[in-house]
Amino acid sequence: MDFGVRKKDQTGSVSGRAAANQMEWTVNNAFKTYKDMDHPKSMMDLALIQNVDPVDIGLGSSEKGTTVVPTKRKKTMTSVYLKFFETAPDGKSRRCKFCGQSYSIATATGNLGRHLSNRHPGYDKSGDSVTSSAPQPITVVRKAQQQGKQQMDYDHLNWLLVKWLILASLPPSTLEEKWLANSFKFLNPSIQLWPGERYKVKIREVFRSMQEDVMATLEKVSSKVSIILDFWSSYEQIFYMSVTCQWIDENWSFQQVLLDICQIPYPCGGSEIYHSLDKVLKMYNIESRVLSCTHDNSQNAIHACHTLKEELDGQKLGMFYYIPCAARTLNLIIEDGLRTTKPVISKVREFVLELNSSAKMSEDFIQLTAAYQEGCWKFPLETSARWSGNYQMLDIVCKAGKSMDGVMRKYEDTIAGRMALSPAEKNAVSIVHKYLEPFYKTTNNICTNKLLTIGLVLFFMDHISEMIILCRDSRHSSDWLKNAAEDMATKSRSYTTQVGNIFIFMTAILDPRIKCELIPESLSSGNYLEEARTLFIRNYSSRHFSSMTSGYGAQEIEDGGGVSFAEEIARKKRRVSLSNATDELTQYLSEPPAPIPTDVLEWWKVNCTRYPRLSVMARDFLAVQPTSVAPEDLFCSKGDEIYKQRFCMPHDSTQAILCIRSWMQGGIKLKCKSDEIDYERLMEMAGATIAENTAGLDKKQR
Repeated sequence: MDFGVRKKDQTGSVSGRAAANQMEWTVNNAFKTYKDMDHPKSMMDLALIQNVDPVDIGLGSSEKGTTVVPTKRKKTMTSVYLKFFETAPDGKSRRCKFCGQSYSIATATGNLGRHLSNRHPGYDKSGDSVTSSAPQPITVVRKAQQQGKQQMDYDHLNWLLVKWLILASLPPSTLEEKWLANSFKFLNPSIQLWPGERYKVKIREVFRSMQEDVMATLEKVSSKVSIILDFWSSYEQIFYMSVTCQWIDENWSFQQVLLDICQIPYPCGGSEIYHSLDKVLKMYNIESRVLSCTHDNSQNAIHACHTLKEELDGQKLGMFYYIPCAARTLNLIIEDGLRTTKPVISKVREFVLELNSSAKMSEDFIQLTAAYQEGCWKFPLETSARWSGNYQMLDIVCKAGKSMDGVMRKYEDTIAGRMALSPAEKNAVSIVHKYLEPFYKTTNNICTNKLLTIGLVLFFMDHISEMIILCRDSRHSSDWLKNAAEDMATKSRSYTTQVGNIFIFMTAILDPRIKCELIPESLSSGNYLEEARTLFIRNYSSRHFSSMTSGYGAQEIEDGGGVSFAEEIARKKRRVSLSNATDELTQYLSEPPAPIPTDVLEWWKVNCTRYPRLSVMARDFLAVQPTSVAPEDLFCSKGDEIYKQRFCMPHDSTQAILCIRSWMQGGIKLKCKSDEIDYERLMEMAGATIAENTAGLDKKQR
């Protein structure tokens, strides 16, 4: 496996105007994306790597370089860094005394200093006498001559491009664009990019290697796990499902990892979703540990979850429940509230887009808001068609209306005619803005909460329901607003009905901020408390603490199965103690709830010794997520970027690219087969090479 630099024959290099004339500056339209390149600067930096002393990263290359005698040095360098390097007998290179890495004798001392700082922190405290340790297995490739031409290997550049593709969510076909390859060759004719098929092969190898790490992680999880499902379609009209797993570890830290991205075969119904989900659960061997599944509220997903529950119940693998997504329900409720003002919002968005695109216009707007004391507005203003963007359109009309009118008057010839709002439109916006303000505050709280629990979401959704009912029943509300509120109330009641069960009740009260005091009336009115007690006793008072009821099992074996009189008394006392322990739930609920800002997991970490059995249940149930998608991805402009990445990704890259990207963001190291890819060192080598090349150019100019 060649993560490092391999030699590749070059019969010659084309430079200058002749090379430019041979390039085909055409664009391959096999893949079209709405996504702009996120890191053009880093791409250009990579392309600047020239034909000078590249150093293998030592991840697999075993080839040895050939030393070439350089030209005579013009001056001698003196630096505090040089004492940590030893000069080769031929005087043509220096080697680090710590790790054995070699540099050309012409390498700038600043680069040597950066090597010491990055690879050997604290080197200056090691004393003046540094003994040369055994060199690490690092292969150094220096300039080689073949028929008078230089030959180079750029595998390290290709691996940097692999990471760029993954982090930017771009398919390997991106690097098949001729204009991109020619851009590299224009800067350095000897650069050789891998063929597109090789990028695909390497990315699949990385995917399989990292997937094995995910499997190994899940094998160590001792608690129940919960899963969430999300669905989307690509530009190829292929239907996908992502399966994400979450749990709370022994240190009371919330953990989450993407398991897989599956293509759902035609006709993409509940049966197809169930079979794909069942395959993922069995692949990771967690079907017996899944406590719940949060779906996207679609009928097909509900059907799949219902089938899975029947299957797990039939195998008697334990409790399993499925719950609707609160965020999607809330988003639909808000859409009903915005329905009447959507045309006005579109006009305001067009005005804001003009502000964002014109420096002069935005400057005028800022000056007017300062003069009218209409707040401070940061540009560019958000224009997303999601909830956060829509509410900002309402906000501008209500809080910066005078400034908005002033800009329109000044630019009357270009924008005022089609964007000006009538008094009736402004009045409607004012009414909706005031009505939806609690909804905006609620979504902000949901998006910024560290751990979104079932109990906290029910608390917020109950508040939303109250606001809707007040508007619907108010004699001061306009008829069009009452009609919208009625539709909103229907969706709210549907959600309340779906979450009205013992599982949701038990999950909610295990949030120490909620308990029974802040449970919605729809849940507290039933006999759920006694059912919760039964659920706790049946599943957690004995099963998780069998060692406390069985006594000294090992001693019984040694004694041939006999039990002493004292042991019989001790066991009776243990059974009484166990019976009393079932009152942990009563004791927990008898205490007042914790303040809303309380860190739920930290609270349980501190109090788990007080409630040893109940805390085991809390670890299982508090991992259940009330939403099938991160709320900020649904309500905020961040979701637009995710949508574009998913929509534009071709089928042959979707699973590998999106899974690897998610795993890397979750802290899993990028690796290929058994080797971890040290990208930090790759960048260090690339930076050192660029610096050496720049220094060489400066010398030539002098």
